[in-house]
Amino acid sequence: MSSEHTGYSEVDVPVEAIQVIDPNVVASLPSGTRIASITPHGASFWTRTARLDAELDGEPRVFFLKTTCGDRGKGMVSGEFASMSAIYAVTPDLVPHPIAWGTYASIPAVHFFICDFHNMTDGLPDIHAFTAKMAELHSKGTSSNGKYGFPIATHHGHTALDHGWADKWEEYFTTKTKALLQLEQQVQGLNKEIEALMEPFFTKVMPRLLRPLETGGRGIKPCLVHGDLWHGNATTDADTNRPIIFDAGSFYAHNEYDLGVWRASWNKIGNSYITHYHKHFPISAPEEDYDDRGALYAMFIAEMERLVKKFPDGYEGWERAQG
Repeated sequence: MSSEHTGYSEVDVPVEAIQVIDPNVVASLPSGTRIASITPHGASFWTRTARLDAELDGEPRVFFLKTTCGDRGKGMVSGEFASMSAIYAVTPDLVPHPIAWGTYASIPAVHFFICDFHNMTDGLPDIHAFTAKMAELHSKGTSSNGKYGFPIATHHGHTALDHGWADKWEEYFTTKTKALLQLEQQVQGLNKEIEALMEPFFTKVMPRLLRPLETGGRGIKPCLVHGDLWHGNATTDADTNRPIIFDAGSFYAHNEYDLGVWRASWNKIGNSYITHYHKHFPISAPEEDYDDRGALYAMFIAEMERLVKKFPDGYEGWERAQG
C-alpha cells in the first residue's frame, strides 16, 4: 500500500562495509582505477552508502557506493542495477551511470551497487525539465518483447517484486497488486477492512478501469517506469542543473503508473507535476477514467473503498452502458 516514506528502519549492514575498500569493488571499476579514499556519504533506507574518490588515467573520478546485507540486500542491489541500467540506456542524462553490483570478498554477507557520483541539490527538480524528461523515458523506454513486467525481481522499498511477464496490463497489474496485498496481510497481520475489499476490488474495479485501456480499438504500450518516484528519489544535479532520479525499482508498465504516487499528499512531487507531464505525454483513453485510474495506481485504502462503491457492476456494467 502507498505510505509516506518516513523514518529509517535499523540498518543491518556492518559499518565496516563503508570503511574498507573491498577487492571486488575495485575489480568492478574501470581498469586502472586507483581509489584514494572512501567516505560515508548520505543516508539511505536499509543501506550504508559512501563516496569513493579515485583516479583514472591521471584524472579524478568519484563513485557512489551503496551496500546492503543478506539475501534481501542482494536482491535489492541486483534489481537496482538492472533498473538503473535500463533507464540509462534510454535517457543517460537522467540517472547516474550504473557501473556494477556484486558481493564483498572481505564480508561475504555484504553486497554492493556502484555508480558515478553526482553532486545533488536538496530541492525538487525543475517542473518543466523533469516532466519533459520523464515523458521522454516513458516514450522511448519500451519492452523488447512487447510485454508488461521485468526480467528480474526488483524492490519497492524493502519489498521484493517478482514481475514475470504478461501480455496485458490488466493481467500484470492485477497479479502484482494481489501479491502485494497478500504479502502486506501476512507481514502486518490481517486487516479485515482490506480483506473485505479485495474480492470486489479485483473482480470489479480492476477490470472496469484497466480493460478499457486495451479494448474497443484503444491501446497502450509497456513503458519503462521508475517504479517509486517520490520526492526522495528525484532532485537536481548541482553541476549540470538537470533533473536526476535514482533508487529505481523499474518495470514495463502503463506510463501513468509512475504518476500514481504523485497524488499522495505527502509527496512534494505533486499535482502540478502531473499537469505539466501531460503537456508532453497525452492522457490514455478513455480519458474520463483518468482520475480513477490514478487513484487505483496510488493504492490508498480510502480510494479502494471509493472505487468499490463507484463501480459495483465492473467492466460488464460499463460495457453495457456503451451500447
